[in-house]
Amino acid sequence: MSFFSKLFGKKSSSSQPVEERNMFNLQMDDIITYDLEDYKVVGKISYDDHGFTWHAYQLEGVNRTIWLSVEMDDELYLGMYEKIKLKLQEPFPKKVEHEGTTFYLDESGTARVTGLGRSQNINGMNCQYFDYCDDDEEKFLSVEKWGSEVEVSVGYEIEQFELKIIASN
Repeated sequence: MSFFSKLFGKKSSSSQPVEERNMFNLQMDDIITYDLEDYKVVGKISYDDHGFTWHAYQLEGVNRTIWLSVEMDDELYLGMYEKIKLKLQEPFPKKVEHEGTTFYLDESGTARVTGLGRSQNINGMNCQYFDYCDDDEEKFLSVEKWGSEVEVSVGYEIEQFELKIIASN
């Protein structure tokens, strides 16, 4: 045994190498760098609407919490969303105005969800979703109905190169 092995302890032969991360296998406590800020993955929601799946990762930063949306539909789509206070109630309208932007209903449905981390309390629930976009398809509005609670988020598409992943373990 070398001097350094004695000093720092021998590594266990059972330790597994860290799995390389991608947009579909982020883990709790991974760090995502976006727009020069670091965010910790604190929750994950996986949605399944009759076999079509997508994910939303809850990212906690120093000053705000944002959601990274990940969807594979012929190509990879990534979006960054932030919750907003916007009162909507059923029946949800075909168009919604928010801060000078008009959003039009694009698609809706019901998805069964699986939650991890801070989102584990919704595990096994159903969520009604309503996705809106503006005329240029550059801004998006996401409306989710969880039982009697309605959550609204506004977002935009981003590119994968804008994110850096640092695996937690």
